[in-house]
Amino acid sequence: MKGFSIREHLGSIEKRLRIRIWFVATLFPLYLAGSLSPPSYAAQTMSTEELEAKLTQMATLGDLVAHAYRENPSIRAAQEAWRAKVESYRLAIALPDPQLNVNYFPDPIETRLGPQDWNLTLSQMIPFPGKLSKSGEVVQADSRIARLKLDQTVQNVILSIRESYHELLYIREAKTVVKQNVQLLDHLRKVSETAYAADRAVLMDMVKAQSQSGQLRYDMLLLEELEMTEKTRLNGILNRAPDAPLGPVKAEALPPIVFGLEELYRRAEAHQEDIRIAGMEVEKADVKIDLARYQNFPDFKFGLFYASIGDPDVPVDPDHAGRDAYGVQAGLTLPLWFGKSKARLNVARAEMKKAQAAEQARINDTRTKIRNLFFRLENARRIMKLYREELLPQAARSMEIAETWFQESESTFSDFVETQAVWYNFQLALARARADYGKFLAQLERFVGQSLSQRTDNAAEGAGKGSQ
Repeated sequence: MKGFSIREHLGSIEKRLRIRIWFVATLFPLYLAGSLSPPSYAAQTMSTEELEAKLTQMATLGDLVAHAYRENPSIRAAQEAWRAKVESYRLAIALPDPQLNVNYFPDPIETRLGPQDWNLTLSQMIPFPGKLSKSGEVVQADSRIARLKLDQTVQNVILSIRESYHELLYIREAKTVVKQNVQLLDHLRKVSETAYAADRAVLMDMVKAQSQSGQLRYDMLLLEELEMTEKTRLNGILNRAPDAPLGPVKAEALPPIVFGLEELYRRAEAHQEDIRIAGMEVEKADVKIDLARYQNFPDFKFGLFYASIGDPDVPVDPDHAGRDAYGVQAGLTLPLWFGKSKARLNVARAEMKKAQAAEQARINDTRTKIRNLFFRLENARRIMKLYREELLPQAARSMEIAETWFQESESTFSDFVETQAVWYNFQLALARARADYGKFLAQLERFVGQSLSQRTDNAAEGAGKGSQ
């Protein structure tokens, strides 16, 4: 009955682990995409071919994440690594294989009851009680670490997608700005040519307008190349062909973060995968100390012995002549080398201290990176506000004034072209700031390990808001 309960227990453990694997393989993307638009239910139920067709028409961030979770090879490798650790649990808690030894004697050994032709020994090693369970706990810790590494891999892939997504948005927005300014420059060039014919502008003014128009066309060629490069990078993340078509990228809102810096530190320590992995390494090192203690205890060995005895070649057979021999064996290992046992414990304790130091180093490094990203995020937000609310409106008014003054012969055509160049540069700077804000937000959420644009718990009402 005891053996049946053990098998039943192992079966329940295996069932729970398989349920976890199914959860990661099917529902985990919905959880990970919390800070961005989660993959829609339709995207989750689409076939790969249908999702491919959708990406060529209109690519949303959620669809890109759904496609990457299905096809990205790094995620698949991490899934299989976790599955291998899960399956290793049964190996860790299993008894060693029994041993079967057979001895055959070409020249039989003579005994009182007759010649011994061959013998057989069947033995089983039984580890000291507690060794196997502690080995299982170590493997369970490895399994949890592998699960966190799977989470980490998925988060890293999502971060790469979000960075590429915002960069692609910037490039395509910059192309739109360049096209608009090319049209405006063509108009200005015609005005300059007309003014030159009427002696209202010098030749250098007209050349400057033509030169500016040529520069914009060069910018357009450069942006085309950058777009192809970024699409190749994104297709690589999605495990698609480098030149696979990708439709227009749907822009999404850039929400402000709702947490202060100190709260970001606390949440990173609770949710960030690197820190959680380091903490799990500490727990694993603690279990390995207990395992080292158990390894200093003896193991037991039990077995059965059987020997085949032939008929004796004597005139008078003794009692029980030719009777086969059998018996029971028992033994144990002798851990007499105390220096070895002490060294085993010292190694385990050193690994514990190493894991604790690595955990603190990871916390310190994460705090430093969060502080840097928080500053860059806030700076990008301030730049967006500055260009959108002040500099761009001022540049637009300056361009209108320059055009009016030029028409009234109160300024040169060069002043008109220069104000247009400033307006063009401000438009690109605003687009760059928006893309940087999206990328820094993605990186900060990656380090904190959760969405920063919405609260998912009962956080304190007085917590500072980072982007207000």
